[in-house]
Amino acid sequence: MVFPIKHYQDRIRPYIQLPSHRNITGIVEVILGETKAYVFFERDFGDMHSYVRSRKRLREEEAARLFKQIVSAVAHCHQSAIVLGDLKLRKFVFSTEERTQLRLESLEDTHIIKGEDDALSDKHGCPAYVSPEILNTTGTYSGKAADVWSLGVMLYTLLVGRYPFHDSDPSALFSKIRRGQFCIPDHISPKARCLIRSLLRREPSERLTAPEILLHPWFESVLEPGYVDSEIGTSDQIVPEYQEDSDISSFFC
Repeated sequence: MVFPIKHYQDRIRPYIQLPSHRNITGIVEVILGETKAYVFFERDFGDMHSYVRSRKRLREEEAARLFKQIVSAVAHCHQSAIVLGDLKLRKFVFSTEERTQLRLESLEDTHIIKGEDDALSDKHGCPAYVSPEILNTTGTYSGKAADVWSLGVMLYTLLVGRYPFHDSDPSALFSKIRRGQFCIPDHISPKARCLIRSLLRREPSERLTAPEILLHPWFESVLEPGYVDSEIGTSDQIVPEYQEDSDISSFFC
């Protein structure tokens, strides 16, 4: 990535502040020019949005393995006073060609918070992943809780193959998100349903925290001997081609 020389330290500050983590991209090298700073990161092997779209949906065992890595990265950030914001599948990339190891690719839209105060007022984000409180409030909202809502959208998408809230019309989409009503297909296991519903709660204070998600029994249950996922079927609303957020609604950047 290339940054103006005057601002590059501010842009890479989250990478410097954040302790190293296997599921978060690290800076490999920084080269300073006269007017630009060139920041080099680790190589990746494709992003999760494209992977899920190509697979339609994932079996629960694979979804659990990958989602646990996603949550581990988010929990590490939250515990290190960093709120991610604009959290979505496209920000997670594979570290290996085998596509078994994930890492958070970018910390560009993060917020460094002080103490326990994670109140944010920034409205930037991808419409499909935005939480209802961001749409409803004119003041501040909990950044960590909003990240958890986005994790819920990600988990649903991994298991179902489409977003929980989807509409081509932005106003209709935002209305669905505000109501917080969604359907979970029958093939999803009870514990996976439980976890999804624990994340996609309209009331931010009722959602699990990122560290609490890692303790959910779903992760262990799908890895037990004898677990069999139902056959992967097709869906009439698969994960769509990525579009620039600004093309969807001027409310978001």
